[in-house]
Amino acid sequence: MDSTPNGLDDSEQAAFAWTRYRRLMMWMGLASLATAAAAVAGLEYFYGPLSWVAILAAIGGIGGSVMMASALMGLVFLSAGTGHDDKVDGRS
Repeated sequence: MDSTPNGLDDSEQAAFAWTRYRRLMMWMGLASLATAAAAVAGLEYFYGPLSWVAILAAIGGIGGSVMMASALMGLVFLSAGTGHDDKVDGRS
């Protein structure tokens, strides 16, 4: 059995992977903010003035959904990209 660290066990590779993940989350945060702002603008256009509760609900629901999806998919890419999935499997 090979004892050299690889994947997320290698500190250098883990640092690179987590930096890439944080960068992805930053960009997705901006995309989430833009999507929520566009949705609120669209809702105000079609339904008229919205209460602050409706605006916060739209931002939380739409922005939160986009961020949750990007966080989970980012972790999938992080795990698969570093070979961590193969190590957990143990059959290879």
